[in-house]
Amino acid sequence: MKTIIRLLVVLALALALCPAALAAEDGYSTSYTYNYDYWGDIRESPDAYRVDQVLYSTSLGLETPMNKPQSLFVSGDDLYICDTGNNRILQVRRENGEFSLTRIIDKVAGAQPETFNSPSDIGMDAEGNLYVADTNNNRVVKMDAQLNFMREYLKPDDTTFDQNLSFLPKRLVVDTSGRVFVLATNVNKGLVKFETDGSFTGFIGANPVTITMWDYVWKSFFTTKAQRSQQASFVPTEYENIYIDSEGFIYATNVNFEEYDLLYDNAKPIRRLNSIGNDILVKNDHYPPIGELYWVEESTDKGPSKFKDITVFDNDIYVAFDRTRGRLFGYDPQGIMLWAFGTKDNSEGSFLSPISLEHMGTDLLALDENGCSITVFTPTEYGSLIYKASDEYLTGKYDESADTWREVLKFNANYNLAYIGIGRSLMRQENYEEAMEYFKMAFDRENYGRAYRYYRKQLVERNIVPLVIVVAALLIVPLIIGRIKAMRQEVEAYERKKHRK
Repeated sequence: MKTIIRLLVVLALALALCPAALAAEDGYSTSYTYNYDYWGDIRESPDAYRVDQVLYSTSLGLETPMNKPQSLFVSGDDLYICDTGNNRILQVRRENGEFSLTRIIDKVAGAQPETFNSPSDIGMDAEGNLYVADTNNNRVVKMDAQLNFMREYLKPDDTTFDQNLSFLPKRLVVDTSGRVFVLATNVNKGLVKFETDGSFTGFIGANPVTITMWDYVWKSFFTTKAQRSQQASFVPTEYENIYIDSEGFIYATNVNFEEYDLLYDNAKPIRRLNSIGNDILVKNDHYPPIGELYWVEESTDKGPSKFKDITVFDNDIYVAFDRTRGRLFGYDPQGIMLWAFGTKDNSEGSFLSPISLEHMGTDLLALDENGCSITVFTPTEYGSLIYKASDEYLTGKYDESADTWREVLKFNANYNLAYIGIGRSLMRQENYEEAMEYFKMAFDRENYGRAYRYYRKQLVERNIVPLVIVVAALLIVPLIIGRIKAMRQEVEAYERKKHRK
């Protein structure tokens, strides 16, 4: 009897552990990826990404190891790595899933000087010309695909640019027209804008500053003139990083903010800047896109998320790289969080010092400055389904999108975005009543209210004829009855009068 009981216990344990074992084998560990629910509670989820490979100096065949790399840039199948500490740029090509070094760019033919000095970022225009933020040479240098010098972008000779400051370009992006936007160290007026001919045309996207009345009063009345001259002015701070999407909008990350401003959407650690520098980032979730919702105040390693970099897919899904915990946060175009994963340590898939993020298709490439490595993440089946459902909705395939979101729910029944996605698709199909049910399950009051208004309008339109008949009947029948009564009374009165005669 005891033997039978032991066997039953072992069998029960095996059945309990079997799904978890299968999930781990398939790469769907629920201990690595998470999201937040309607109440802001953490919900573990299947992994949206898995580590495909990690690129090191040795795996790229470099004789001189990478030293303090600062930035990644992707063009097609080519990956450019700013190996800043070695004053060079590494061009790496991906073929059949494998990365191999194709070129080391360490000089520009015809430039003065020809060599780089701490290059910190690289970009490319529509014609394939390269742009390098050559930081300690105080320039942005433009060269053709054969590395021949074309133009320099130097410190603006303009009264709006403080001539006492050195021009130290840190990050850059190039739009489809060849305009260059530069994030420069110590410049707090926004992004430095250069036209295609190299001329400086001002700043865009200055970081707004919130000045409290107490700050202003204290500085105006309780400090001396000498003290005020030594204090920092009320000026905006510079951004941390920038990225230009396929539509020409610039995404910028900001790490200089007060912690208590985050949840009230005053910090705006992620911004999407239009041509005149206004933030047009859509935020339709319960919480703004700030990364972690919980943190330890004034803590370095457990504080709020500080986004070191950001990358944007062609479908406007964006991913931000958090230097505080080494995590990646994905958001859809509505600002709804898709997933979060990652940590800081020296294990595979983790980071020591997150510095830069790029993507190839839906694969993510994350650069570790101190680890001198690039981790390549590829989507799992779960992650791919999320992207597929989003793409189908954006391209008008609403039935297919709803079906794909239902597949997502098979992996993760707690995924609110799937319910919202199905609800959106049903709304597009004018199935408002069923859409309301899915929005209700996601606690999405705004979309529920919108679906309800459409549903109410639909009910009225469908029942307008019977409704008109009923209303008409309610109005006309009493009139007819009243008229009949009046006529009867007139007849009776006439008969009585006639009888008396």
